[in-house]
Amino acid sequence: MDKIVILDFGSQVTQLIGRRLRELNVYCELFPYSKVPPIDPGVKGVILSGSPCSVRDAGAPQVDLTPIRGKLPILGICYGAQYLAWKGGGKVEASNTREYGRAILKVLRPSPLLEGISPTTQVWMSHGDTISALPAGASAIASTEDVANAAYQFDGEPTFAVQFHPEVYHTEEGSRMLSNFAFGICGCKGDWTPDSFIETTVEALRREIGQDKAILGLSGGVDSTVAAVLLNKAIGSRLTCIFVNNGLLRKNEFSTVLASYNDMGLNVIGADAADAFLKGLKGLSDPEAKRKAIGRIFVETFNKYASQIEGVRYLAQGTIYPDVIESAGVSGIASKIKSHHNVGGLPEKMSLKVVEPLRMLFKDEVRRVGRALGIKEELINRHPFPGPSLAVRIIGEVTEEKLSVLREADDIFIRALRSYDCTGMGYSSASDPRTMATTLYDAIWQAGVILLPVRSVGVMGDERTYQNPVALRAVVSTDAMTADWFPLPYDFLRNVSNEIIRKVRGVNRVVYDISSKPPATIEWE
Repeated sequence: MDKIVILDFGSQVTQLIGRRLRELNVYCELFPYSKVPPIDPGVKGVILSGSPCSVRDAGAPQVDLTPIRGKLPILGICYGAQYLAWKGGGKVEASNTREYGRAILKVLRPSPLLEGISPTTQVWMSHGDTISALPAGASAIASTEDVANAAYQFDGEPTFAVQFHPEVYHTEEGSRMLSNFAFGICGCKGDWTPDSFIETTVEALRREIGQDKAILGLSGGVDSTVAAVLLNKAIGSRLTCIFVNNGLLRKNEFSTVLASYNDMGLNVIGADAADAFLKGLKGLSDPEAKRKAIGRIFVETFNKYASQIEGVRYLAQGTIYPDVIESAGVSGIASKIKSHHNVGGLPEKMSLKVVEPLRMLFKDEVRRVGRALGIKEELINRHPFPGPSLAVRIIGEVTEEKLSVLREADDIFIRALRSYDCTGMGYSSASDPRTMATTLYDAIWQAGVILLPVRSVGVMGDERTYQNPVALRAVVSTDAMTADWFPLPYDFLRNVSNEIIRKVRGVNRVVYDISSKPPATIEWE
């Protein structure tokens, strides 16, 4: 299968390059710059990502492009563009006018990379250095008001470079530029589809697992559900799905989720480990410590159940790419945002091998694959829910009392979202933007309530209260890497606030979080 290799120099938006290519049905894989893979016949081109580093820094990331340069098309983006110029003998200097944000790109001359691009178009810049002199054999193909060599190419070879980010949404014709590179320059066919992913993944799982058995943790979310159906398609009854009650779930979620899998042909058992999780979280208030404790107990629980099933050698997980990229970037360069429960909490020694069939997919891609597998919409459309569950929606130490308060407030909020008719309000469905949402729940990507570790004064009846505030969170996103707060109607907010304060003992104030990601994250911890 055709594919493009992306070498990651540590940019926090490298994964968006892959996402844009996937939207074009072009398969791609991301590798750290220090681990260039063997260039097999399926590789049609290579992209060099951005980086928080400067090519002028001591210890800046470098890569030997000798096996690639001139043999395969290359596209350097931001740091990648500066690296190509610097290694080729050009000059890269600190810019007198740093460019961050929107800029207007002017096309200087025809180029395969800019085929069909408007003479002037908006792009997104994010760099402090600039290419002040191009290397021999290179010529500028586009500029901005402040950057003369905003895009360039090497004459006589398929090597191109841009100092802006075509992968971000703010670059208005960025997808067209990546399309030009993938199809016009690299010659990709664009044949990577959900059906092709299912076919290749099922075959790969069969090869990897062989005649062994696997267990998988079901959560009721779309990621673990799609992973389970893929594995069931690959190894059938040799897969045992375990839904763990970690004591941190939403109200009635344990029984509801188990019931939803009754007619899917999966071998599912329920495991009640609530006491172990709550005991392991006692005294912990640091978010990373809580995530790691949950990951540790999760694995211990699975090892316990695995020992009761003869022949189990694999622990399957519904890890998706945003989990991976936020948990660990390029070593020593990209910042780790948080440890994900699937990728940050595993002990060094465990008795099971990990298999992650969705590891390179974004959330919307997982949903596309789920629909191709015939999974029912009520599971496909379910909001993402953090693996550490309500533990990361309680700021500070987790206790049974706090969980009880949060469950009730959360239940009121989610039920209200599901019942609010937004037909005709113009909201697209978060899980399938091609359709219109009929309820607020459908229009929102992810929602929940956060219990805050402070108290505020209030008045109920004629009495003074001193209780906890809760924060409502509702966001829209396409890939969980960026997100924006959802403009909930005022009447909805008023009614939900009143209901929570009236019905949930321990809460006397409700606030609404209107932070985007970045700078915030979707979850508070």
